[in-house]
Amino acid sequence: PVTEGTRDHHRTSSSAILDINPSTTPHAPPHLAPLASLLQAHRALIVRKLKGLEGAVGLSVVHPTWGQTRPDKDEHKGWIFRSEDDASVVPPCGVGSIANAGVIPDVVNQAPDVRALYEIAGAGAANKFTVPILWDKADSTIINNESSEIIRLMNTEFNAVATNPDLDLYPEHLRAEIDAVNEWIYPNINNGVYRCGFAKSQAAYDEAVEGLFGALDRVEEILSKRRYLTGDTFTEADIRLFVTLIRFDEVYVVYFKCNVKCVREYSNIRNYMREIYQMPGVAETTNMDHIKNHYFTSHAALNAYAVVPRGPDVVADMQLEHDRARL
Repeated sequence: PVTEGTRDHHRTSSSAILDINPSTTPHAPPHLAPLASLLQAHRALIVRKLKGLEGAVGLSVVHPTWGQTRPDKDEHKGWIFRSEDDASVVPPCGVGSIANAGVIPDVVNQAPDVRALYEIAGAGAANKFTVPILWDKADSTIINNESSEIIRLMNTEFNAVATNPDLDLYPEHLRAEIDAVNEWIYPNINNGVYRCGFAKSQAAYDEAVEGLFGALDRVEEILSKRRYLTGDTFTEADIRLFVTLIRFDEVYVVYFKCNVKCVREYSNIRNYMREIYQMPGVAETTNMDHIKNHYFTSHAALNAYAVVPRGPDVVADMQLEHDRARL
């Protein structure tokens, strides 16, 4: 999704701008172009890993900070591709430089940035060039650019080439409950942190922060009785929540003024996060350097000198023993 402002409030709108059938299966093995730092793209990275699609779905990873995409044409700053041996990238504020560790260039189209992919797909006139993108290599176009649809595509449409096809993150018997959970977690937590961080009035912030921590309290209560959000089964709802939680203490508490409580103060949530992080492959998708470099260097209005805080080392905490087997 992309961020937009409406008066005092911040909201997130769908990133899908193309007329694409969400159930479309590509003619050739597709390619995924995400951003390791962005929570919506992180969802797709986790599902790709858990389903065992690394051999079937290629991967490019954009640079964590924004760069100017068409300096000879306009002022747009967005996601850029780099190689690890390229020169470091200067953030939008013009101060400092961010190294290229962990990036993977676009080996399919040799595109310099995500904007170029939209242009190749015939959507260059758009003003929102978002990630993740699921790319059809045969037709040189975007299959889908909405993360919630991409994770469901990868859950069901590529089982023939997945090494873990039996994993179903959206099982039929839990779909109604998963949808219901997503319905309140998304506006209050996933998007709630953004509504806090980009609020343009005290009233808008107060409304957002109350909704955010009310929802976190509700999650804590659910996880005191259930191992996962919908019971004993790990689902997409847990992935969608996890990607926000893993960023919370490192980024949102400071950057988005979400400092009523840290998530590490919620015992059930903290142990739930540890269990998910320790699932095979999830840690590999979680690049905390990318996460922090993106948030703290891409928005000059929020951090004029692109200074990145050092603590509190959530990754180290995620490696400690959890207690979720008791449920």
